[in-house]
Amino acid sequence: MSIFGTDGVRGRANVGAMTAENALRIGMAAGTVLGGTGGGERRVVVGKDTRLSGYMLETALTAGFAAVGVNSLMLGPVPTPAVGMLTRSMRADIGVMISASHNPAEDNGIKIFGPDGYKLSDELEDEISRLVVSGDIPLADAPQIGRSSRLDDGRARYVEFVKTSLSRRVRFNGLKIVIDAANGAAYRVAPQVLWEMGAEIIPLGVNPNGFNINKGCGSTCPEAAAQAVIEHKADIGITLDGDADRLIVIDNKGRVIDGDQIMALIATRARAEGRLAGDTLVATVMSNLGLERHLQDQGMGLLRTPVGDRHVVRAMRAGGYSVGGEQSGHIVLHDHVTTGDGLIAALQVVAALVESGRTASELLWQFEPVPQRLVNVRYGSAQNPLEADAVKLAIEEGRAQFGNSGRLLIRKSGTEPLIRVMGECEDERLMDVVLKDIVAAVETAAA
Repeated sequence: MSIFGTDGVRGRANVGAMTAENALRIGMAAGTVLGGTGGGERRVVVGKDTRLSGYMLETALTAGFAAVGVNSLMLGPVPTPAVGMLTRSMRADIGVMISASHNPAEDNGIKIFGPDGYKLSDELEDEISRLVVSGDIPLADAPQIGRSSRLDDGRARYVEFVKTSLSRRVRFNGLKIVIDAANGAAYRVAPQVLWEMGAEIIPLGVNPNGFNINKGCGSTCPEAAAQAVIEHKADIGITLDGDADRLIVIDNKGRVIDGDQIMALIATRARAEGRLAGDTLVATVMSNLGLERHLQDQGMGLLRTPVGDRHVVRAMRAGGYSVGGEQSGHIVLHDHVTTGDGLIAALQVVAALVESGRTASELLWQFEPVPQRLVNVRYGSAQNPLEADAVKLAIEEGRAQFGNSGRLLIRKSGTEPLIRVMGECEDERLMDVVLKDIVAAVETAAA
């Protein structure tokens, strides 16, 4: 059984998978599978967000890497995409990001990248899981034990990398931008990049204390940024999540713009410039039907994948596609990065705003979405409500009621103990009835 979910290993800090002991084992196992026991020649770059538990897990992971002869370069708080970029640019054998992304501060997680800067394949994750469970890990001889040190310029390298994703001619002079870094990994780099690009910035979520990541701020709570946009009469608002691999935008009227609208804008702009490989956008099954129709009207295609940015990236690599992402705000621009990067995507959006000469409210609403509802139902870790006969029957009946007029997607979250019930239908009353019945059945099964 794999210890990995849809986005690394994740759970409540100091419990189960997220104990120091288990992190030690993960470091040893990952170092064995990806780094071997090559003495001082093997290395891993380790980043983290701002959670208090990150210190504990960082220490345990680097001890595990040292035990199998891998040297650790610790980056401190940096966005997840910075780890992918630095792993590749520094010719490291492994990259590790300690973060639970958009989850609350009490959770944490471990994401692992290979030497190419991409998240690991299922096969490599399974091999690491096997070693974590079995403990059958050969340790380095005493002279070959690894070392740990700080990489002081990692953040600066990433800042310059992000800025090079745009032409040097593009400047944000005269723009007023609200930037909400969710008290997370981008609390320094995001305001710095936007300011250096010429914008006047109103920073939010830039005072982490170990406990306030994603709390009332960031992409999971964009209301704070929306209010700030209105109060400061800003041109646009940028909200990131805890590890800055996803983006939600606020227009100048305070309206929240999700990942589907952002992807539509970026894909349309890329196609106009001849940069949209295959004239196709890659997105997940969660993306709105309105996005698919909009792309078809513009002569573009939509390739859908299972939920999770790793599935999006896998399809992009297989098909040679350049733009992809998720409705939740993971935007993958494969010409620049190997994973979702909220800051690079934000620069593309702001650049489009500058070049269009339009307001954000005029530019960012690319299509009219089909009415969609998403309901989350929490369940016990030992349960699987989707196996209950009553739940299966409710889903079957719901699909029959929708017929060809709507779409249902019911799945377990890969990062939290939640059943996600999503419905999409032109007839909102029918959608509400169908979802109510399914949610009631799931709640009963989860009780």
